[in-house]
Amino acid sequence: MTTKKSKAMRVLEDILGGGLNFGEVLEAIRKGDEKTQTEFAKELGISKSHLCDIEKRRKIVSPERAARFAKKLRYSEDTFVELTLQDMLNEANLELKVKVGAA
Repeated sequence: MTTKKSKAMRVLEDILGGGLNFGEVLEAIRKGDEKTQTEFAKELGISKSHLCDIEKRRKIVSPERAARFAKKLRYSEDTFVELTLQDMLNEANLELKVKVGAA
């Protein structure tokens, strides 16, 4: 299966001058696909309000859920899991950097 970590992710990181959070990535994908929150939430199997909370960083998803989202959207599981783990570390004010790779 082809996955997308893509140039798009690297370009966004370059533009924003740093790493992206998981919510920003989901929002960028949704908007790039020109989908409403309702449409995108349905595709992910979650409620619109939960998607909104993720996009606005009010909720952080588990690594398992991030991997499921990646599969549904055909993006890199490594990238989505890495982003959500990094969000967890940032939320805990731990100055650590996550790098995820296949075992």
